Amino acid sequence: MKELPYKRILLKVSGEALSGGEKCGIDSEIIHFVSHEISSVADLGVEIAVVIGGGNIFRGFNSYSNGLGIERSSADYMGMLATVINALALQASLEDIGIISRVQTAITMQQVAEPYIRRRALRHLEKKRVVIFAAGTGNPYFTTDTAASLRAMEIHANVILKATRINGVYDMDPLVYKNAVKYSELSYIDVLSKNLKVMDSTSISMCMDNSLPIIVFNLLIPGNLLRVVKGEPIGTIIGNI
Repeated sequence: MKELPYKRILLKVSGEALSGGEKCGIDSEIIHFVSHEISSVADLGVEIAVVIGGGNIFRGFNSYSNGLGIERSSADYMGMLATVINALALQASLEDIGIISRVQTAITMQQVAEPYIRRRALRHLEKKRVVIFAAGTGNPYFTTDTAASLRAMEIHANVILKATRINGVYDMDPLVYKNAVKYSELSYIDVLSKNLKVMDSTSISMCMDNSLPIIVFNLLIPGNLLRVVKGEPIGTIIGNI
């Protein structure tokens, strides 16, 4: 069997992806689909960590900026709690199909999940348990993209896999512009200078400083996660190009 290019991955899943076609909430078909995609990779022996967003339940920044009267820090903490709900749902779905997982949160809530402890997370990964990181970094003003970059470096992941609903990174929104052009590869500087909004600038800069590659791909195509892990040219790769 050909050696896999990535032995330890950090999968970044947005909360919006879990809502399916709805504006909010968790779509049972989508979360079960995501669980089976993760299972197909776990079966190869790949060590998997997941950072999950909470935008399907509550978006802290949007609630702050839309004038709901919620102070920014409080709104961001509410968004962190939303990620915990999604993490527990994903954990339940994974364990329903026999995949052992652990949820670790950046905000201590012992009755719900483990606190984030790096060495404990590494031990879970070595035992081939899927580790789901929730509550972002535990600090307001930081996105779950930044949390993904931070956790990926802390656990020595080989790559960040940014799961989206489109086939990679385009020069324009392909859902709006039919003539949008897809990039097969980009440098970190390209992403920042072109303001491509793949991930926030803090997370891109962190990956650049540590030479951690990012692959942006469409998670909703069956088998795509497995193809990416096997090194097939799926999506857009961002790195030192």
